[in-house]
Amino acid sequence: MQNIFKNSQEWLQFDHDHLWHPYTSMHDPLPCYAVLSAKGSKIMLDSGDALIDGMASWWSAIHGYNHPKLNAAIVAQTEKMAHVMFGGIAHQPASELGARLLNMMPDCFEHIFLADSGSISVEVAQKMALQYWQSSNNLKKQRFLTVKGGYHGDPFSCMSVGDPTNGAHHLFPTQITKHLYVARPEIGFDEPWDIDAVNELRAVIKTHHQSIAAIIVEPIVQGGVGMRFYHPQYLREMRSLCDEFDILLIFDEIATGFGRTGKLFAMQHAGIEPDIICVGKALTGGMMTLAATITTKKVAQTISLGDVPILMHGPTFMANPLACTVASASLDILLEIDAQTAQVYWQANVTRLAKALLKLQQLSGHKAVKQVRVLGAIGVVEMHENVDVARLQAEFVKRGVWLRPFGKLVYIMPPYILSNAEIEQLCDAIIEVIEQVY
Repeated sequence: MQNIFKNSQEWLQFDHDHLWHPYTSMHDPLPCYAVLSAKGSKIMLDSGDALIDGMASWWSAIHGYNHPKLNAAIVAQTEKMAHVMFGGIAHQPASELGARLLNMMPDCFEHIFLADSGSISVEVAQKMALQYWQSSNNLKKQRFLTVKGGYHGDPFSCMSVGDPTNGAHHLFPTQITKHLYVARPEIGFDEPWDIDAVNELRAVIKTHHQSIAAIIVEPIVQGGVGMRFYHPQYLREMRSLCDEFDILLIFDEIATGFGRTGKLFAMQHAGIEPDIICVGKALTGGMMTLAATITTKKVAQTISLGDVPILMHGPTFMANPLACTVASASLDILLEIDAQTAQVYWQANVTRLAKALLKLQQLSGHKAVKQVRVLGAIGVVEMHENVDVARLQAEFVKRGVWLRPFGKLVYIMPPYILSNAEIEQLCDAIIEVIEQVY
């Protein structure tokens, strides 16, 4: 392939002038840093600087970059076939991945839809819930209930169950379906439980249960809107209410799955099971886009016995063989036994990172800091006011780390492979920058 641009300055200027980046303006975009390569825990810039990655590429590259086993899996599969349609065709990579996923799940889960992105897996979950009730001859159940402060993706159906205030609902008033909201769970993960914490949830369900198809939430950690951790008992109460009032429960584990919260899946903190679960992001170790919507035999068979017995979704790149193959390799790495600790790979590393992230507690008394919280391999410093993203990011780059603040949050969700020294450098950078700027 012949390059169009002669040097990095040229393609970076083209990027600035023509390419949209996530949640940015074309008139006055946030600064971008030219990346030439990435390996292990490091992102290499055109300037020659190497940055320790504290974001795992939006929480997906849990094994770091250019992992030899993941690279080898993709190369080997490429020599067979990079892609083939999943309509009317089966292939071993999809079955291999499906078997691994079901082995990681509670026994109640039996059926998998292999989607091509996390937001699509949420849309598929919504369709499953709606078709379930249509096939049950209950056409009244057409709405979803969720909690404020959630994030489930950017397509319209996903936005409709995202936070109504920070989810840009006001920009698309005629396109966003109106669903039901209750206040976000306020009791923190380790705080004492209050039985009154679900009063509003119970009241809304009691009033509207005949129209509610499903409740959808991010279990334990509300990610994209506020990085908030809430009490496991809230989920137990929610499961009980769903059972009582005949409502399906959907867990969006796209950000929390595969060890990030200190459990293999966040739902395990509560010891309960939803009817439908969505996974993605870390599924392929950040190598390719892939997600899955996993459900129970009851949900799948009910849909299949309805007047319209097919699930109405089928992406072009559904169950892409390359993505399925590298996802299987990633899950194998995740479950490897660590020789030193005799723990599985993800557990040993997430436990280690969780202890190291406690260093952020040094900022707890800072005048500009509202709260510091750590859960698993997630470290969050919440400020009282919105941060200057460009300024803070420049300061982080000066200190050799890659972090991407947003809103009032400066946070870390790093690859699991970071050394103790690297995670300490990330924490030190956050502490130093906040103390310097504020």
